[in-house]
Amino acid sequence: MTATPDVFAPHQLASPDLLRSVFRQHAAGVAVITARSAGADGPVGFTATSLTSVSAEPPLLSFGIGLGASSWPAVAETDHVGVHILGEHQQDLAATFARSGADRFGAPTRWQEGPYGVPVLDGTLAWLVCRIVARVPAGDHRVVLAEPVVGDHARPGRPLLYQQGRFNALRD
Repeated sequence: MTATPDVFAPHQLASPDLLRSVFRQHAAGVAVITARSAGADGPVGFTATSLTSVSAEPPLLSFGIGLGASSWPAVAETDHVGVHILGEHQQDLAATFARSGADRFGAPTRWQEGPYGVPVLDGTLAWLVCRIVARVPAGDHRVVLAEPVVGDHARPGRPLLYQQGRFNALRD
């Protein structure tokens, strides 16, 4: 009988580098999460690849946000967020909302105030305004559970994906 390699030892945890390396192989859809900020700084938002449909009955979705993210204080305090599914034509928008210190809502970003004061981005494949129902601790992040309240999904197009540290489009 051969010995079990240490990599299979149940008491060990994978390193953050291993987790990042493995998930670089996982293609994920790209979304932008927005929220109204109670402060004078204006709206906040960030690019997310952690968006997940959680339940159909009742409708619930989730996304992760780091506690050190500039958007976290607003997401921690607000009741509603915007969830925007980006199309392959929106790589620049995804990059803007992913970049630290960027003026995310300045030109050329097009947006308007939507239901519940949530910033709604123009030109996305689909969007939802959701009511936050829970913020679940998960290491250095929070998993936010939210229920869709209103939205629009009528725009045709192909989704933007993220893999290998880059934004990508589907290939035919």
